[in-house]
Amino acid sequence: MLGAHAGAVALLLAGAVPDLVAGVLVGATLPQLSALSAARWSALLSGERAAALPSAFALEALANGVSYMAGPALVSVLGATGHPVAGVLLAAALVVGGGLALAAQCRTVPPLIGHAERRHAGRALLCSAFLRQVALGLALGVFFGAIQVSVAAYAVGRGTPDAAALLYVAFNCTNLVGGWVYGAWRHGGSPRRRQAAAAACLTLASLPLTFLDAPLAVGATLALTGLAVPVLLILSSVLTESAVPRAVLTQAFTWGSSASAAGIAGAAAVAGRLVDAGGAQGGFGVAAGAAALMTVLALGGLRDSPPDVPKSSAPAETTVPNAPLTRRDSSTNRSAP
Repeated sequence: MLGAHAGAVALLLAGAVPDLVAGVLVGATLPQLSALSAARWSALLSGERAAALPSAFALEALANGVSYMAGPALVSVLGATGHPVAGVLLAAALVVGGGLALAAQCRTVPPLIGHAERRHAGRALLCSAFLRQVALGLALGVFFGAIQVSVAAYAVGRGTPDAAALLYVAFNCTNLVGGWVYGAWRHGGSPRRRQAAAAACLTLASLPLTFLDAPLAVGATLALTGLAVPVLLILSSVLTESAVPRAVLTQAFTWGSSASAAGIAGAAAVAGRLVDAGGAQGGFGVAAGAAALMTVLALGGLRDSPPDVPKSSAPAETTVPNAPLTRRDSSTNRSAP
């Protein structure tokens, strides 16, 4: 896949095929490194070490946040200095280099699963608990896409396009803070309840964006929304890991990443039309609506029965006289930071 992606980028730079075709090929061959990394964390931190898994997902969220901040800035600087091709090459080099570095980590490769077991485990991808997390990923992607379009529209509409960068910084910096604080926090409780609480907080923080106009107020509100976003990302990974068997875990994480990407793409088009019709507040309304949908989905997940998914590396369920079951339930007993 890495070779195919490098080849697609080469086609784009060489102009050998139409840009639209080359762009589709570049996107289609982009490897799902985040899903592969999450699956490796799950395999590495299994059994008695499972309590550390949310912290690992928090580290992933922090790394993603840093890349989303630094990547566009680096590419923009290269483009502004008259070297747009260098920006594309830098992005491709980071993908290929990072992918090769991940592939070289042989110690963390999940154990191979037989075809028959994978086929049987694949039915879990249709369970309501997992599909709910996919829907949440889609809604979170809509939130991201709408925020990106709306922030740019707001800054341009006020005649200060450079202010968009400062607003993005406010959002992304608190995003990093939220992920770091949540990853360092040690406290018991239900990940489902925390997901519902984080989604509700995001909704409440997003609603003022639909009517605020002062730059400082908009920046402060964006900063508040940034605190809740990494918590939702972390908990979605935790609940996805608990909802499906390990045999299809990489596939499950890929579904979540793809849903988020689809939400970002779709929201950009919808929010753009609303911005043209009613200004930046219309686009912020799409983001607030996506946050409200996440809240509804997360609240609905509170009614789901506890997952009972066999993990190939987990200890078998046993009973002891006059004692409760020793099997750990991923969504209720695992300590999440």
